[in-house]
Amino acid sequence: MTTQAEERDTLRADVLVVGFGKGGKTAARALGQLGRTVVLVEESERMYGGTCPNVGCVPSKGMVHHSRLRRPQDDPQAFFEQAVTKVQAVREFMRKGNYDSLNALETVTIITGRAEFTDPHTVAITRQGGERLTATAETILINAGSRPVVPDVPGLRTSAHLVSSTDLLERTRLPKRLVVIGGGYLGLEFAAIYRAFGSEVTVLARGGRFLPRVDADVADAVRRVLSGEGVEIVLGAHVREVRDGDEGAAVVYDLDGTEHSVTADAVLPATGRAPHTGGLGLEAAGVRTTDNGAIEVDEYLRTSRPHIFALGDVNGGPKFTYVSLDDSRIVLDQLIGDGTRSTADRVAVPNTVFLTPPLATVGMTEQEARAAGHRVKVTRENVADIVAMPRAYAVEETRGLMKFVIDADTDLILGAALLSVDAQELVNTVALAMRHCIPASDLRDAVYTHPSSTEAFNEVPTVVVHEDART
Repeated sequence: MTTQAEERDTLRADVLVVGFGKGGKTAARALGQLGRTVVLVEESERMYGGTCPNVGCVPSKGMVHHSRLRRPQDDPQAFFEQAVTKVQAVREFMRKGNYDSLNALETVTIITGRAEFTDPHTVAITRQGGERLTATAETILINAGSRPVVPDVPGLRTSAHLVSSTDLLERTRLPKRLVVIGGGYLGLEFAAIYRAFGSEVTVLARGGRFLPRVDADVADAVRRVLSGEGVEIVLGAHVREVRDGDEGAAVVYDLDGTEHSVTADAVLPATGRAPHTGGLGLEAAGVRTTDNGAIEVDEYLRTSRPHIFALGDVNGGPKFTYVSLDDSRIVLDQLIGDGTRSTADRVAVPNTVFLTPPLATVGMTEQEARAAGHRVKVTRENVADIVAMPRAYAVEETRGLMKFVIDADTDLILGAALLSVDAQELVNTVALAMRHCIPASDLRDAVYTHPSSTEAFNEVPTVVVHEDART
């Protein structure tokens, strides 16, 4: 039975949003502007706007930018501290903007506190000072994000030198020696950033192949770029132990049956992220999760409770801000549209690793295309050899390559890997062409501004390095 005190402390809304991420805040704003009452609960005031503007994309790319501005005569520590201060100022500006844009809507109520389901329509909210209240709604959106995974390596979790990507983005002390455990995209991005700032960087990658999600020729090109910058990359390293000592943390690893050790001031595990579902009380809501803790959803992002949706990293999909944004479009279509949009509509979703130069990929690799039964034509050219791309020489960045995987029978682009200046922008053009079934020859024959990086498309699709024989 509900008491009068509980009634007074209960917020009732049309929609309850748990988490201030990209998908949740976008849906909250759209619904609030339509007059729906919305309660948005965020656990930390430091996370208004979600991971990207606070501890993810925006600050890390800001650090990429500033790291490339350092001159040989600049003091590494002083320059680094100045860069962190500037990046944090941008972060605070964006955090405030995210909060104010929603708080300005009379229909939206923002509460800072930890939410836990008590039944399928209700969450208990605990504020920082211990105050408790309840929120209930007919429709609930869960946008709780993800958390870093720390591998179960003896001594790692208790090491005084353990850092997360968030820690690195907020500390003003430049580590002299950084060890990155894991050779994935996040780890390589931070390795490149801190090497450019002046840290000694070692990447311990467990797999025998570097960047296994791209073709070997592309991975080799990335490795050459990073090695040329001074990043030490150890392939096939199995980390056994982390031992703190007077000189820092000794990271002990096996390589080809022999024990090795490298000492670090900071140790960054870059071994993935897991959905942030712990403590949400999903059992009380009747919301099912997968073995890895992700919330089970259908193609419309409905959970096992049809009135509850899961958006962004928490549903186990691709962990990109722009995917979370697209999740909000799918959910809004269910709530205020015709209900036809789904995750099945998502094709040719691009991805960028912000190295220098960036690595951007979309679609299938060469190996994946053949495995899918396509007869493949592969075109590839080193950036330094692309005559049609003078911008690379103009900005003094000629490292990298461009590669297209094309269906030899239809001339449709199956995938591309672009390791080049402006790749983060170029890949969007390729992805658009793929979504709309524009042939590679049309991309080749289009008129582009000059001098631009896009002009490379006038040439690269013609440089055929392999074409499967007809059967």
